[in-house]
Amino acid sequence: MRFSDKVVIVTGAASGIGLAASLRFGAEGAHVVLVDRDADALPAASGKVDEQGPGETMQVECDVSAEQNVAHAVEQVMARFGRLDAVVNNAGLMVFKPIEELTGSDWIHVLQVDLLGAFFFTKQAFLHMRPGGAIVNVSSVHALETEPNVAPYAAAKAALLSLTRSAALEGRPKGIRVNALLPGAIDTPMLWTNPQVKSGVEHLDPADVGKPEDVAAAIAFLASSEAAFIQGASLLVDGGRLCQL
Repeated sequence: MRFSDKVVIVTGAASGIGLAASLRFGAEGAHVVLVDRDADALPAASGKVDEQGPGETMQVECDVSAEQNVAHAVEQVMARFGRLDAVVNNAGLMVFKPIEELTGSDWIHVLQVDLLGAFFFTKQAFLHMRPGGAIVNVSSVHALETEPNVAPYAAAKAALLSLTRSAALEGRPKGIRVNALLPGAIDTPMLWTNPQVKSGVEHLDPADVGKPEDVAAAIAFLASSEAAFIQGASLLVDGGRLCQL
């Protein structure tokens, strides 16, 4: 098992891509720390991960947009396991408004979760990880090609790629790898509750919709020693959707 006895933090772990990644790490022997702000959903998600493999699970309720909360979450992990081997920055949210209706509060809300949340966990990883650790940032195809009414999300995901490159440069001397992946349309609650998808404004060919497990496999690869020579990369996981645009 690639992650036997390794400790992996996954944010936004209670559903969707985060849960799929947690299940994958659990199946490969990791001790999985499920981080989510939805405390009610964490026990069920953790129970599913417990069934996957021999590793332990840990539930941490955390608002990733608050730096003190993130620092406390990592302190809890270190107190329990004494090590941190990988972080998956997956937590994210979207606001659906045209630019003329957006407020500064809308922008700050999205940026605090989608960008600063990843920064806060990256900072803590740099403080606590040993050489050989890995950080995987879950960006989006919206970082490269986007659509109307999601400007803060697209900007945050593009900035996350820039953060990935900067962190890769600074992480290299520490022996910490930092990479990103860019999912396309993935069969998650976030996709199907998108008002533009629900209204039909954004049409999705079923062939273009991937499974959370597809993304989880790519996350696990980037976090594993098999990706030891991959640093600062941005991996598309979109079924070739962007090639058609």
